[in-house]
Parts: sequence; structure tokens; C-alpha cells
Amino acid sequence: MNREAGKAVAGDGVAIAYQSAGGDAGHDRPLVLLAGQANNHRWWDSSRGDFEDAGYRTITLDWRGVGDSDKPDAPYTTRGFAADVIAVLDDLGIAKAHVYGTSMGGRVAQWVAADFPDRVDALVLGCTSPGGPHAIERDKTVRQTLAQTDRDAAERFLLELMYTPAYLARHQGPYFVLGDPAMPGYARGRHLAASAKHDAWDALPAITAPTLVVHGTDDVFNPAANAPLIAERIPGARRVLIEGARHAYFDEFRAVAGAAVLEFLAER
Repeated sequence: MNREAGKAVAGDGVAIAYQSAGGDAGHDRPLVLLAGQANNHRWWDSSRGDFEDAGYRTITLDWRGVGDSDKPDAPYTTRGFAADVIAVLDDLGIAKAHVYGTSMGGRVAQWVAADFPDRVDALVLGCTSPGGPHAIERDKTVRQTLAQTDRDAAERFLLELMYTPAYLARHQGPYFVLGDPAMPGYARGRHLAASAKHDAWDALPAITAPTLVVHGTDDVFNPAANAPLIAERIPGARRVLIEGARHAYFDEFRAVAGAAVLEFLAER
């Protein structure tokens, strides 16, 4: 299997670390996988192999502020993150790719498709939101519980937002969807602000890439009601709701979610 790691240089000089695996030389089917807020590429550890087994070349990256990427203490935006994705594709010499983003990665993927339509073959938006005043926000009690000063209790609550109780009872971790533990505090704040300020509502109707919207029905971290909002806003978009799944549907419900995404991509 082909494996590659490198660093691309964004337009402002920031180095963006990336990882590429799978694919067959001369027959690559590149698939960019975009992680959630404050997370590095390990977000995809459990499921990227399923796409590689299906013949795709998976490409992940560490957002600026996390992992092996530079961590400038300056404002971040989801639209800026999208430009970082394009810098990675440029460094790899990839003209066009499928793009699959989850959570904040789905917000970034919206901008990749809207701002760089010639670079996107097909688009998958998972457990994400259009942002802005039209989005359905998480309940106030969810925000308050996550912000509590008891960090162990907050992390346990976050786990319960990600996974069902049955899954947590069977799996003791490690979990790679709780944020990069080595991330500086200032960068964590920058990520939070970027995600909170995201608003692609006006750009969604201009997306031309075939689009699949995926969401867990029991997701309250990023409410499932956002899925129809996005699907109805993007021309021709399809929607798949995964019954009983919470925010980390792509991990816990990997078999169902992966099959739905692979079926969609196979049509492209």
C-alpha cells in the first residue's frame, strides 16, 4: 500500500501536515477525509481503511493548530481551512478529489465545494451544519455541561454525545474524537471561534458537486435537524439518516455509514 506524509505550505506560509494512504499508482481515486473541530487526522483511524480497501486513496490532514501542522495564534476560519485543503491537494499534485467532511470538517467541506468547484468530484457532508442564523443549534444544557469546570465530567459527557451507552460499555477506548490532547489552549479557542462563526447558507445553492448528507438520528451535539436544511439547500443533494447513531456515527456505525458513502461514491 502506498503511504505518504508531508507538509503543504498554505498561502500565508503556514505549514499543513497531511497523510496519504492507499490507492494504486496510476489509478488513484483520491478521497479527502476532514476531521472535526480541534481534532487531528486520527479522527479517521477506525474507518479510513474501509475506503482504502475499496480502492480509494485517502488523504487526511492536521488542521492548522493541531497535530504536526503549524499553530499560529491568529484568527482561523472554516473558509480559510478550505484553502488549506486545496494547498494539500496542490502539494500532492491532485487536480480533483472526492471530499468527505464530518462535524467542523463538514463545514469546511462546504467551502471547499463552493469556492473550488473544479477541485471536487463528489461531496459528503456528515453530522454538520450550515452555520449562521438558519442552523439548528445544540441545546443550552449541552453547551453548559460541556463548559463545566470539572474536565473529567465534561469529557465523559462528550463521549456520551459521540457514542451510545451500549457502545461505550463494549469499548474502553482509546477514542480519537475528543480533541487533540497536545493542542495549545489558544489554538483550541481559535478552532471554537472558527466553527461558531461558520455561515455557508448563501453559498450552499451554488454547490455543483453531487452531494450526500449523512447524520445520526440521535445526534444532539450537532442536531440532526440540520441534515434536511443542508440537503434541501444544495441542488440535488441526497440524505441518509442513520437510526440510533450519535455524533460519531462514522465510527460506531461504521459498517452502515461506510457502505452508504461507498455506494454514493461508486456512482460518480
